Amino acid sequence: MSGRLAGKAGIVTGAAQGIGEASARLFAQEGAAVACVDIQGDRLEEVVSAIKEVGGTAVAVVADVSSANGNKDAVEGCLDARGRLDFLFANAAVQVMGRLEAATEEDWTKHFATNLRGVGYGIQAALPALRAAGGGSIVITASLLGIVGDPDLPVYGAMKGGVRAMCRSLATAYGPEQIRVNTICPGDVDTLLLRDFFAFQSDGLASRERLLERYPLGRFASPSDIAHAALFLASDDSQYITGTDLVVDGGLLARIY
Repeated sequence: MSGRLAGKAGIVTGAAQGIGEASARLFAQEGAAVACVDIQGDRLEEVVSAIKEVGGTAVAVVADVSSANGNKDAVEGCLDARGRLDFLFANAAVQVMGRLEAATEEDWTKHFATNLRGVGYGIQAALPALRAAGGGSIVITASLLGIVGDPDLPVYGAMKGGVRAMCRSLATAYGPEQIRVNTICPGDVDTLLLRDFFAFQSDGLASRERLLERYPLGRFASPSDIAHAALFLASDDSQYITGTDLVVDGGLLARIY
């Protein structure tokens, strides 16, 4: 690898699987010391062990990032391991399927706690350490569903739209301190969340094929596709980019019909 994060240290939330796991592995390969954060302790240890086996630097921090204390634990874990914080990849999210009239108070609370408020808590916790490092990068996993709609994911989409708005506010607030804030807006990514989506449909296999036909590149994203976008935004390669969305959707938004 090219060492694009050599000498840097950072946090990846939701690191036990999917986009978070792929990103933690890639960041470590690129030279970063990575605090891998997730609520799934056993799986998280497997990810960290795999990173170390190939010579990477990583630490497991079992924490619930829907809480303020969980996010403080994540930052402290990174500082304890490396003594600095250069980037935060706020990636952890939950997803509950269903149309708006079926959404319960618990559904709203669960989405809000992790997908929106938890991101805010994570950034609050990270800001002092980013300042101490002289600046850094905050990357947030938003979604194409923060830009366009899906009838079965209105609550999820509302939270992803919220982090897009938060991104712009924070970019303007902390840009003078050389703290950059950007979002990634993936389309469909081949993760457990996507499999849950198709399992929710009455015709899962047919629904999958119909959706695939909409993608000009002819496939769903892999977690690695999104990880490489996150690497770009976390690294100095994007040092003049802040307050924007990086859409990684295989061309889905480019078509009209």
